[in-house]
Amino acid sequence: MTTFTYSHSDADLVNQPIGYWSSAAGAAVVHHIRTHLAELGLTQPQWWVMGQLHDAPEGGRGRDEVVGVLRGYLDTGDGALLHNISALHDRGLITEDTAGRIALTDEGRALRERAAERQQQIRAEIHEGITEEEYVLTLKVLQRMIHNVGGAAWHH
Repeated sequence: MTTFTYSHSDADLVNQPIGYWSSAAGAAVVHHIRTHLAELGLTQPQWWVMGQLHDAPEGGRGRDEVVGVLRGYLDTGDGALLHNISALHDRGLITEDTAGRIALTDEGRALRERAAERQQQIRAEIHEGITEEEYVLTLKVLQRMIHNVGGAAWHH
């Protein structure tokens, strides 16, 4: 990995635009995550669906319930989520009963475990050189800024 240096001095960083830096960080992190998931044959929305099914009660969760939880993630929307659920079903990674309850198959569970291990590696890369305190403070600052401009954001 290359050596990290800040773009500006502290005195200059205080005047940098948060919109640019938060957007650039989000784009870089999401790209990194999606690239690694693609290596496993998954899209990020498919990973989210599998996550919702991992701890599901016996018999799975309702398709509509899963879509309802995930629809706001990165502005994905219902159509894209339904498409990704269908793609998981077509690959034999999930089943769906007549009541619309979806659940992971054994193959889906195994892939979800491999992806979870990869996600832990990705998280470690993203958090390299960042303390837990710095991370928590960053999220609190971003949440406060969202509040200050009348925005709404919440993640499970």
